[in-house]
Amino acid sequence: MELHLNALTELLTGRHSCRAFSSDPVPRAQIERIVESATRVPSWCNAQPWQLAITSGAETDRFREALQREASHAALAPDLPFPTGYSGVYQDRRRACGWALYNAIGIKKGDRVASAQQMTENYALFGAPHCAILSSPAELGPYGAMDCGGFVTAFSLAAQALGVASIPQAAVAAFGPFLHRYFEIPEDRLILCAISFGYADKDHPANSFRTERAALAEIVDWRE
Repeated sequence: MELHLNALTELLTGRHSCRAFSSDPVPRAQIERIVESATRVPSWCNAQPWQLAITSGAETDRFREALQREASHAALAPDLPFPTGYSGVYQDRRRACGWALYNAIGIKKGDRVASAQQMTENYALFGAPHCAILSSPAELGPYGAMDCGGFVTAFSLAAQALGVASIPQAAVAAFGPFLHRYFEIPEDRLILCAISFGYADKDHPANSFRTERAALAEIVDWRE
């Protein structure tokens, strides 16, 4: 059993949010294996609320171009409300992640033009050849969204096991009305996030850094 845990820990440690992809597509059979593995996560009453729209090839490029046009002028309108703020340690971790990225790609502190330009890479899907749009029934509310969070984790780990990089993206889900129209997703479903995926461009500096994780003492209140 320890070997199993070691293998899982290796996948968790090796996984990172990829911010630069090669254009090489992932074979359809591999994508199916990733999704099938991800469906094994638990869900409330076994509802399995996740639904995916997955793009490949020319359709990814069409979507990428349409998303970039939308992001250039549309107001943010996510189906799932974004956080109202980040304070304390959460703000510290958020900033540490942002500065690690900026340092890796050479953006200097205070360069708002360059940082804004990097933000728009979200809408180019970081060059990924595939994108999955994840939605959940609105009637399931936070519990459906929570179940889908487990699905996102499992998707990213299954992808990592096959040498496929990924990045879950809330930034894409910020344009809910557009995504509903583009993918013909019914209004009774909440669009939660996108997952861009493909093979990592290992030479790109945006993929050269890794984030830290909090120690157990910071996150566990032991009651014995």
